[in-house]
Amino acid sequence: MSMIQMLVKELEQEAQTTRKMLGRVPDDQYNWQPHPKSMTIQRLATHIAELPTWISMTLTTEELDFATSPYTPVSINTTTDLLNYFERCLVDGKTHLTSATEDQLSQTWTLRNGDEVYIRSSKGEFLRMTYCQIVHHRAQLGVYLRLLNIPIPGSYGPSADELVN
Repeated sequence: MSMIQMLVKELEQEAQTTRKMLGRVPDDQYNWQPHPKSMTIQRLATHIAELPTWISMTLTTEELDFATSPYTPVSINTTTDLLNYFERCLVDGKTHLTSATEDQLSQTWTLRNGDEVYIRSSKGEFLRMTYCQIVHHRAQLGVYLRLLNIPIPGSYGPSADELVN
């Protein structure tokens, strides 16, 4: 199996769990945040939904510079819209990934804010980091949902909420 085939397979597997988590975000809690320094559930969930587009960005550019391309999140206020946005972003990322070449994965990609370089790595390494970001932020969302007393879906097996005692 090629590296691209493995990345596509992993993307599809992680998308199943991401759908389940995003589907639990309650429409009436989009402005909720657990702490003043934390993102709102809207911003966190929207970021999780958009992360597959980082696959496309990584494969079609040499860098992202926040100094010249400031982040502007999409405004989403319902779980239906959130899930639809995730599906569009997933198709975008998967389309670019399935048409990528193995040679692209070894090219250098940089994440920076002006002169401050956050990450300089191969595109393949950055794609793996993007997948880790999806899992990381999905876990954050799980904490948010737990604090709102919303049952957590399982990720790599059943959650405590799904186990029958």
